[in-house]
Amino acid sequence: MLLSIGETFSNLAQQTAFASLDWKNYVMIVVACIFLYLAIAKGFEPLLLTPIAFGMLLVNIYPQIIGAPTTSYLDPEGNELAVVEFDGESLYAAMNVAGDVEYLENEAHIIDASGVTVATIKIGGNAKESLKAMGAPEEATSRNVVSLLYYLLQNEAYTTKENAGGLLHYFYILDEWAILPCLIFMGVGAMTDFAPLIANPISFLLGAAAQFGIYVAYLGAILLGFKGSEAAAISIIGGADGPTSIFLASRLGQYHLMGPIAVAAYSYMSLVPMIQPPIMKAMTTEKQRKIKMGQLRPVSKLERILFPIIITIVVAMILPSTAPLIGMLMLGNLFRECGVTRQLQETASNALMYIVVILLAVSVGATTSGEAFLRIETLKIVVLGLIAFAFGTFGGCLLGVVMCKATKGKINPLIGSAGVSAVPMAARVSQKVGAQADPTNFLLMHAMGPNVAGVIGTAVAAGVFMAIYGVF
Repeated sequence: MLLSIGETFSNLAQQTAFASLDWKNYVMIVVACIFLYLAIAKGFEPLLLTPIAFGMLLVNIYPQIIGAPTTSYLDPEGNELAVVEFDGESLYAAMNVAGDVEYLENEAHIIDASGVTVATIKIGGNAKESLKAMGAPEEATSRNVVSLLYYLLQNEAYTTKENAGGLLHYFYILDEWAILPCLIFMGVGAMTDFAPLIANPISFLLGAAAQFGIYVAYLGAILLGFKGSEAAAISIIGGADGPTSIFLASRLGQYHLMGPIAVAAYSYMSLVPMIQPPIMKAMTTEKQRKIKMGQLRPVSKLERILFPIIITIVVAMILPSTAPLIGMLMLGNLFRECGVTRQLQETASNALMYIVVILLAVSVGATTSGEAFLRIETLKIVVLGLIAFAFGTFGGCLLGVVMCKATKGKINPLIGSAGVSAVPMAARVSQKVGAQADPTNFLLMHAMGPNVAGVIGTAVAAGVFMAIYGVF
């Protein structure tokens, strides 16, 4: 009886997370707790950082929470021959797209022609013995995993068992399909007043200048050995736009990088109040930061209604691949401005927006398991993202300084930093830094122009990359 009790407690101990976690998981748990502290105690974009950090916490305690569905292949006795993870598709489909196979001990990764792993195959411990008993030829029982799998497919000497994926896997599928980023854009459009941009069209230039960081990071990623489409997906972090980062990574097929890219983008968005001010102060003088800008002209209702329609037509005609993002952004704004869709505007900017934020942020955080996240490639992405964001802020401020001098002090260069598309965080930072120089200075509405222009600019930059790499 004592032995039975001992075995029971031993089995219980083996079922705890302590038995399966390694140091990488503990590191990420600590990082998650730091993020929760920054969100809750310091107020760094808590609506984003709190669910991201909690997703990070969950996946490092229970990695299976984001596990993809798998198919188990069993012999007639019920012994497991192989387990295949392929996003719900069949083993046959995985084999047909194989461009290469990476062999590990009792495991193989099927890789398509673009270098993306499309299936992970784990061979059961007694698979070879079971196949021999079933009369399989020698080549099927050798270390050649492909031969083994083809034997299974051709001879149908197996039964299958479907295993459901983890809870957050199904959230994450919506990210991969680029559904959630587009819905976020609709909510942003419904929440945002585009009047400052309409009243001061020169803001478009500041929004464009702030995209400088994207192209700097793109070149940096190429130099660090990333492929062209990988570099493009990484560089868009410089726009400080999480939804666009996820959208571009999915459209370019960079699913293996989506987790680090999304976490880096959303982390930098949340840390805008810490990252931007030192760069802004270094780029401007005390006198420039004290500049007070004149009141913006009133914008008519007709202008507000026509703006989203015209922008959609112009941008989507030039870069059709941006239509999902730009279209949803402008649709949300049209709900806001047309005056006859109040219920739709309220739903898009409140209930729907916050539901989508929860799904997207938690699933993004859950991509940061210790094993997947603590890699050299991830460190490169995080560093490149910071470089991109810093150069984006630098580019916006630099053009702001040029405009300040060209207009003989009528433009405060601080609003250029708001050209990164973290809406409305970057505009608030411009207001805060300006108010530190002169408490009576009010820059928020002026900064919202470049801020909204940055959202459009980042979407356009994503469209350019999709056009370059053949995504329509």
